[in-house]
Amino acid sequence: IESVEQLAAIVVGSRRGVPIHIRDIVAPGGIGPGRELRTGSASKDGEEIVIGTAVMLIGANSRTVSAAVDRKMAEIARSLPEGITARMVLNRTSLVDATIRTVRLNLLEGAILVIAVLLLLLGNVRAALICASAIPLSMLMTVTGMVQYKVSGNLMSLGAIDFGLIVDGAVIIVENCLRRLADSQRRLGRALTLQERLHEVMTAAREMIPPSVAGQAIIVTVYFPILSLEGVEGKMFDPMALTVIFALVSAFLLSMTFIPAMVAILIRGQVAEREMFLVRWARAAYEPVVRFSLARRRAVVAAATLAFAGSALLFSRLGQEFVPTLDEQNLAMHAMRIASTGLTQSQAMQFDVERAVAGVPEVAFVYSKTGTAEMATDPMPPNVSDTFIIFKPRDQWRTEGDLDRAIAELAGRPSPSEAGGLQAAPGRKSKLIRLIELAAASVPGQNYEFSQPIQMRFNELISGVRGDVAVKVHGDDFDSMTRTAQQVLAAIQSVPGAADAKMEQVEGLPRMTVDIDRAAIARHGLTIHEVQQVVAAAMGGAEAGIVYEGDRRFDLVVRLPDELRARIDTLERLPIPLPRDRSFVPDLSGVGGKGGAEIGGGEEGGM
Repeated sequence: IESVEQLAAIVVGSRRGVPIHIRDIVAPGGIGPGRELRTGSASKDGEEIVIGTAVMLIGANSRTVSAAVDRKMAEIARSLPEGITARMVLNRTSLVDATIRTVRLNLLEGAILVIAVLLLLLGNVRAALICASAIPLSMLMTVTGMVQYKVSGNLMSLGAIDFGLIVDGAVIIVENCLRRLADSQRRLGRALTLQERLHEVMTAAREMIPPSVAGQAIIVTVYFPILSLEGVEGKMFDPMALTVIFALVSAFLLSMTFIPAMVAILIRGQVAEREMFLVRWARAAYEPVVRFSLARRRAVVAAATLAFAGSALLFSRLGQEFVPTLDEQNLAMHAMRIASTGLTQSQAMQFDVERAVAGVPEVAFVYSKTGTAEMATDPMPPNVSDTFIIFKPRDQWRTEGDLDRAIAELAGRPSPSEAGGLQAAPGRKSKLIRLIELAAASVPGQNYEFSQPIQMRFNELISGVRGDVAVKVHGDDFDSMTRTAQQVLAAIQSVPGAADAKMEQVEGLPRMTVDIDRAAIARHGLTIHEVQQVVAAAMGGAEAGIVYEGDRRFDLVVRLPDELRARIDTLERLPIPLPRDRSFVPDLSGVGGKGGAEIGGGEEGGM
């Protein structure tokens, strides 16, 4: 079939030798291009748009893929027709680059601090630089191992590297080498030759092999259990453990090979083992304290025990978290309406939310996804919208005082609970989130949950909910589980600091039921399945073929017109085909609408 005319001329039956075509049994205009039943929409700043998502392959590098997609989108944008524009609304490259800058800064500051401490404590510039050379060389070997074993360099893996541990083996080797070189010079009364320095350095390195191996082995062994983690925990912490192990093994190999050789070659002339002024000052302050503690052992032990007990008590009252929250620089807001809200109404309400939030000067733009997309990678009901708020650069934000005044102007409006988790962040972002919350609260009929784009998605993938903490109620009776869940919610809401606590909506979704007269259809030789197939085709449509238009293909769908599908009496009089070109109108007087459960799933029978 290649045209509407061919479709209309299809013969579906005959009466007394007269063919019956499709055009004879459909309403005027009933044959032609149609549309699929819409399940989702997208919008930006209060206007409808089309949003596409680039899905990365498993194992690919997110930074490389994001940069490649950005370049490709720039090429596509130049070739689009006039009046159509394409732009990136959420690019992970900016977050990855910001994270890499943080890691680079932390590593640089850590290296500078370690080198400064070495220069102050070793008392020998050349010896300190030799120890410090273990840092870049061990990092080079570590990165080589990461590339070989395909370990990503991220905030968790690179941020776990401790330069103090890396230079620890080199420091004890260098100190022992300096001690033996100084002793040999005093014994011989002259400077040592290269061969004599090599001999003394080799002896010093051999003396430190047992304690160095034991120390490094203990530290490396601590990370072995992390490698046994599976699932999300394994993906998060395995790169960290492998990176630290690579770094420690590299540092150990350098301390046993490269570092002693550099000491023998570079430490020439007069070698004197002496304490730096910082060590002398520390010793002068430390020795009286040790003598005092030894003279009053019982009192010191009792005081130390009390101090430990007090610190343990204070520790139990500290806030705790699994990992620090990564600032993604943007905000995600989950907008929810009553379950009976259709897609058109939900989209109109979302337009109002976007306009209200986009009115905040610090917001660059707002875009949303409502319902379920054509590729259902993130299925949602039509009454729910994922809203993504993209901020302007921080140098364009107002001061905290200006934000406080803006919040005070909106404070008279009704506000939902505190912006979950993110409200505790100090500074201007906390106040900006509060301002956005008040702006969104000006749109009635909706509830909100605040999170961050990647954080929200990970929470949903891990636990099935977008919040940070979830309580699942298991059981067989739905009503009993609902009452229990409401009691749990009341208990959680009474906890100080709890925010955005709510129970997942489990009822209120309107549904249409069809009660079939089984005795009536049995008299005509029909089954429940056959009747249900006809009802499903009439309401939802059924594929009857494929229409070709050039190199494009379209499904040929048969269903009742929209104006008839919206009427219950149409279903009550829906004819059911019977054999020998007859039809039968069953008793479907039980057709009706009522509220039902919105969800019935969960986990192992839980809600």
